Amino acid sequence: MTAAIPTAVAEEIARLQAENATLREMNAVLLARIAELERRLGLNSGNSGKPPSSDGLKKPPRTQSLREASGRPPGGQKGHPGNTLRQVAEPDVILDHYPNICPNCDSTLTPAMVTAYSARQVFDLPEPPPLVVTEHRAHTGRCGQCGEATRAAFPEGVTAPVQYGARITAFVVYLLHAQFIPEDRWVELMADLFGVKLAAATIARMSTKAVEQVQGFVAAVGQLVKTAAVKHLDETGFRIGGKTQWLHVAVTAWLSFYRVSPKRGSLWEGIIGIVVHDHWKPYYTLKGVLHALCNAHHLRELKALIEIEREPWALRMQRLLHRACHAAHLARERDGPLKPSLVHRFQRRYDTLVAEGLAFHEAQSPLPVTGRRGRPRRRTGHNLLLRLRTRKDDVLRFLTDPRVPFTNNLAEQAARMMKLRQKISGGFRSEPGARDFAVIRSFIATAKKQGWNIIDTLTQSPTVLLSKLRTT
Repeated sequence: MTAAIPTAVAEEIARLQAENATLREMNAVLLARIAELERRLGLNSGNSGKPPSSDGLKKPPRTQSLREASGRPPGGQKGHPGNTLRQVAEPDVILDHYPNICPNCDSTLTPAMVTAYSARQVFDLPEPPPLVVTEHRAHTGRCGQCGEATRAAFPEGVTAPVQYGARITAFVVYLLHAQFIPEDRWVELMADLFGVKLAAATIARMSTKAVEQVQGFVAAVGQLVKTAAVKHLDETGFRIGGKTQWLHVAVTAWLSFYRVSPKRGSLWEGIIGIVVHDHWKPYYTLKGVLHALCNAHHLRELKALIEIEREPWALRMQRLLHRACHAAHLARERDGPLKPSLVHRFQRRYDTLVAEGLAFHEAQSPLPVTGRRGRPRRRTGHNLLLRLRTRKDDVLRFLTDPRVPFTNNLAEQAARMMKLRQKISGGFRSEPGARDFAVIRSFIATAKKQGWNIIDTLTQSPTVLLSKLRTT
């Protein structure tokens, strides 16, 4: 017969068991927290949505591109026309150089003894010319019949005794809003190049005048983007008067439209067609649209799962998306859709890999509960898999619709411009200044996509520009 355990010993055992259970629970929480922090340390711009500027000096070498190898050698491809300097038939300036002494006998040589020449051409900038001053004279004539005096009208835009012209205004707008040169540096530049000293207030008035001139054009561009078959959406935060506001971007391959809003969730109303985005959930509240998700985001997330968590399904899914992208690109080059049988094969393989990934996560031990409320925590890879399963049609829309690209790079590149502007000039002092910037950037970005010269375009009538606008 087993001897009874003394009460004090039994109580101590029970206390130690309870303490052990508590410590095990705490240890699980701490291990999960360590894993989470280690994951954060492993994230960079190549395997997450973090910007390249956040990588710092410890940025890892970029040994692997998210693109699949094309199999072609680096450099110019066959059929590429090339772009290099070539001699012109009629140069602007010709400088003749004659030999003076014969190196053989030291006799004097004259230009009349020339028998041939070789030519080399130097392409260079001319010296900056001074501003051209044009005086408009509106003459007054007196009628010989009734004696009425009539003065001719000044040209449109000539409104003051002394003013700057359209081209210098266009130059100001180009350097401020296309090249992001701050006002003080712009003043120095004009003084050094042309000997013109512009006040900051004058530059601000020029910018405002340009906004008024192109506002109707930009509004028309916005409507065209709204009704385009496929448009790309993105948003980025920036500072106005010390507060965070949002720049919303809506672009197509030919058009760009920017707008400013105090709220990130202030979505554009009246959009139709297909919207390409990065799975920001409020976009799914848009009515009457189809969605296409950015697969560059998915490739970065998969890369993190491969490098940090080492989940086996992620590498296979990454390879599948690469192959699907390559196949869609080849079909687009042939100006036709993918074969339905090939699309079905990609979709079937996609479903298989999602199922493999979900089975992998279901076999994992659950993450420790850190709070009393809310749904149980899921691992990063598990969340991605649920998105890939739920939004399968949106992830793979580029396979079934040749108009839909693989990524949302068009919108992300357009939004990245604001970050560059912030680095150079900081935020905006007022909302009107930010809205003016959005209008001008919409105009400039659209003009670039159209292949127009920016400075020439800023001097032209918006009505004429709209008649030349290409949308597809």
